[in-house]
Amino acid sequence: MADRVFPSKPPAATATNGTAAATTTGANPAFPATKAQQFTATRPAYRPTPYHNRRRRSFCCRCCLWTTLLLVILITLAAIFGAIVYVIYRPHRPSFSVSSLHLSQFNLSSSSHLTAKYNLTIKARNPNKKITFFYNPIQVKISSNGVNVGAGTIPAFNQGKKNTTTLKSTVSATSQSVDADSLNLKSKKSVLLKIQMDTKLRVKIFGTKTKKIRIRVKCDAIRANLPTGKTATVANTANMKCKVDLRFKIWKITI
Repeated sequence: MADRVFPSKPPAATATNGTAAATTTGANPAFPATKAQQFTATRPAYRPTPYHNRRRRSFCCRCCLWTTLLLVILITLAAIFGAIVYVIYRPHRPSFSVSSLHLSQFNLSSSSHLTAKYNLTIKARNPNKKITFFYNPIQVKISSNGVNVGAGTIPAFNQGKKNTTTLKSTVSATSQSVDADSLNLKSKKSVLLKIQMDTKLRVKIFGTKTKKIRIRVKCDAIRANLPTGKTATVANTANMKCKVDLRFKIWKITI
């Protein structure tokens, strides 16, 4: 009778379900996982957000909210203040017009050097009933076809409420080198001129003066006949228009 041979190790047990097989062999559990597999040691433990991180995030949110609310309040107050000022004072920008322009000399040499002389009369008007203007000296430039043909200065002055001030200045160019081709004065008896005035002014309102505001005045469509001999000619200002621009400086940008 043959002897039985017993194995040294018992055969691996057959898994009756996915859980036993995975636990015995070390393989990945079957999908979907059972409740027992969801809470095994291989699942990462829940780590809540640290308290100081949540506190910092909450503080930033509150700061943003209060900052936005403060800006809205300031903008609203500024709008209300501006509306009150407009209703009470009705502010208007100053206006300018050219009363007369006499051209007594306008000679262009063969070497493209210009000698010119103008007698200019300007009227500045303050239309406001409760606002006073304080002007710095006004720099005057006269050009023709983009070429500078004269420069001068009007002294500083103060202008009261509802006031019209007459300003006079002598604008000239002495042996000034110019682009003769741009002027193109050949066979011409007249020249089309433009006047530009730059200055700064303070506005007195509420009994106090504001900071200086840049102002630029442009007057165009002025036609003057070229003088002959010593007789000055009077420019035609019937179609003349003057535009006033207030130039505010924000940081380093002028608008």
